[in-house]
Amino acid sequence: MMSCRNAVLKEARAQAFGECSPLAKQGNAEAQFYIGGRYDSGDGVPQDYEEAVRWYRLSAEQGNTFAAFMLGQKYYRGQGVPQDYQQAVRWYRLSAEDGNRFAAFALGEMYSSGVGRPQNDKEAVRWYQLSAEQGYADGQVSLGRQYEFGVGVPKSYAEAAKWYQKAADQGDSIGELSLGIFYFKGHGVIQDFIESAKWYRKAAEQGHPAGQAYLAAMYADGRGVPQDYVLAHMWYNLSASRSDSLFLPYRTEARDAVAAKMTPPQIGEAQRLARQWKPTKAK
Repeated sequence: MMSCRNAVLKEARAQAFGECSPLAKQGNAEAQFYIGGRYDSGDGVPQDYEEAVRWYRLSAEQGNTFAAFMLGQKYYRGQGVPQDYQQAVRWYRLSAEDGNRFAAFALGEMYSSGVGRPQNDKEAVRWYQLSAEQGYADGQVSLGRQYEFGVGVPKSYAEAAKWYQKAADQGDSIGELSLGIFYFKGHGVIQDFIESAKWYRKAAEQGHPAGQAYLAAMYADGRGVPQDYVLAHMWYNLSASRSDSLFLPYRTEARDAVAAKMTPPQIGEAQRLARQWKPTKAK
């Protein structure tokens, strides 16, 4: 098994497949999961969802929590097996109860939406909480949202802010945006425009269109940052270029309102900055 694991860790894919295949056929659950993953992604072998499911199942039936989660994913998506939400729930639950944070989040989503399970906000919170407590940013954001709006739990801005902070500290753009909004409004935290602008900027720099629009507004109004129409125009422009049809008119209107206060050279500079801008990766 060491040669298989070492090849995987070194990302020597061809070698790893060759080393792990015999072990998988001998019943090694870890190797079976790895082989399933290769067929799932088509990495080094032709993509074959049915083969992926076969190996995931063999591994999951031996208690591999990651294989159980991936098998749940295949049933949820109908890849390699007929779509079956009940089976997805079954494998997600087995994985989540064994400590898989991704599976716990997936269960939370299913209970929240009522897909494959009767809609149940308290059950959604239960699984989001399990995922969040294990450090999964998506689970933390979703749990924060439940507390923000009082869905399945008593409404608590303080609790919502706590979970948004945890997600934001991991570089999650939605967590950053949500925390920025909370600092702007003084929800669950002391109102602080400087902190608000800080978190909007982090979301904006990752390319989140709402974060870009909110940061633009801060520059336009001089809240939390020095007033700067050039940067306001730049961020509104970037936000508009990434916005869907619902928000696009509002963001182009806001950009044009700022442009009306600018000189042609300032507009040209803002456009140049927007063209040169590149998103940063989450840490």
